[in-house]
Amino acid sequence: MKRRNTPAKAAILSLLKDANAALSQEMIENEIKGEMDRVTIYRVLNSFCEDGITHKILADDGKYYFALCHSCNEHTHDHDHFHFKCISCQKVECLEEKVIVNLPEGYVQKSVTSWVTGHCKNCS
Repeated sequence: MKRRNTPAKAAILSLLKDANAALSQEMIENEIKGEMDRVTIYRVLNSFCEDGITHKILADDGKYYFALCHSCNEHTHDHDHFHFKCISCQKVECLEEKVIVNLPEGYVQKSVTSWVTGHCKNCS
């Protein structure tokens, strides 16, 4: 489903592209600085997830982080990769390595969310 483009969508998409990292809603709110309300940001982020523009990752801090998808659409999402969170600067990045889990016969995998924490190249 194609949705109309709005200034809010354009601003959030630009922010995600420029960040080159996954951002929480709180981080986006801090960057937007009152240009739009929290509910609008929430709705835009969820519509991006539904349309295959972003995927969201639940971190161990209880926050969802939103990252741009590279090969997804509204019908197919492929996010079976590791995520790295720097314990110094808090940057969250998608890592390229795909997670492969060998499940017992009869089990069907839908998605995998895996976290690696440590120090990023800028903080180590």
